[in-house]
Amino acid sequence: MLELFPAGFEEIEGAGGVELVAYTDAAGEELLWKMFGGVRGDDVAEDWEDRWKAFHRPVRVGRLWVGPPWESPDEDALAVVIDPGRAFGTGAHPTTRLCLELLEGVPRGSLLDVGCGSGVLAIAAAKIGFAPVVGIDVEAAAVDATLANAAANGVEVEARLVDANIADLPPADVAVANISLADVERLRLDAGHAVTSGYLAADRPRLEGYSRVDRREVDGWAADLHARAR
Repeated sequence: MLELFPAGFEEIEGAGGVELVAYTDAAGEELLWKMFGGVRGDDVAEDWEDRWKAFHRPVRVGRLWVGPPWESPDEDALAVVIDPGRAFGTGAHPTTRLCLELLEGVPRGSLLDVGCGSGVLAIAAAKIGFAPVVGIDVEAAAVDATLANAAANGVEVEARLVDANIADLPPADVAVANISLADVERLRLDAGHAVTSGYLAADRPRLEGYSRVDRREVDGWAADLHARAR
């Protein structure tokens, strides 16, 4: 299969074993016959290229609406439009929603988004009054996606390629980090408040120099608001 379809194929596990699926044309089907001695061919629906869109649904968090560009925002909402084709989804994961809930209750000021991904948290923060907003990520694709999505949403967000595990992080009034539990606990922040998520409700991360002042949970996930210890 790798020889015939080096760009990739699908493995589907079933009761009778594993089925290998290639999306190809008649010529590719003939090659499969020659290689394996037998295949089953099924026509692919004409709208297969658009069916993935059904998995990206908008969410409403207070006055914020977060969703993909083919959905229509609520008329009374602050819209954060994220194209999942760029990178990292639209921000509909429970941890993103929890972070947005906590950010709404934090005094406005400068904001640092650690592990910015598609930029959804940074863009939403800019929409509700945080400034300046800086996003950092270890992936160049995330930096590019954040900048592109910020421009599409008409907000100013700076994005930088930074490894938060080894670099000194820029100071901010508020930091938000929707990353793994281990990475949260390694953070060395210079911020008055920190919103963290990316872990399960059973996890209780310790953030050095901070105390937990609020927690939100949904669908087995959690997010915490921390205040710098005095």
